Amino acid sequence: MKWEQVRELYPEQWVLVEAISAYSKDSIRHLEELSVISNFPESTFAWKEYKKLHLADPSREYYIFHTDHETIDVKEQKFIGARRRLQ
Repeated sequence: MKWEQVRELYPEQWVLVEAISAYSKDSIRHLEELSVISNFPESTFAWKEYKKLHLADPSREYYIFHTDHETIDVKEQKFIGARRRLQ
């Protein structure tokens, strides 16, 4: 589903989506095809669901957007740091 379709089906709501088709160019992630996982009245509920899904499968590409936004190109940021388990 294209972002325009998502906006029509879920006006003025938060949506948790999975990118089905996407590409990167000039540090911008362009999302071509989306699958709507769920819609929410508040972003906090969307973040809780996002965390569950991301923990279950971090390789999948989930995003949260508000449908008031006309475009959804995502600026990519490189991770600079180290991850380790704190004891």
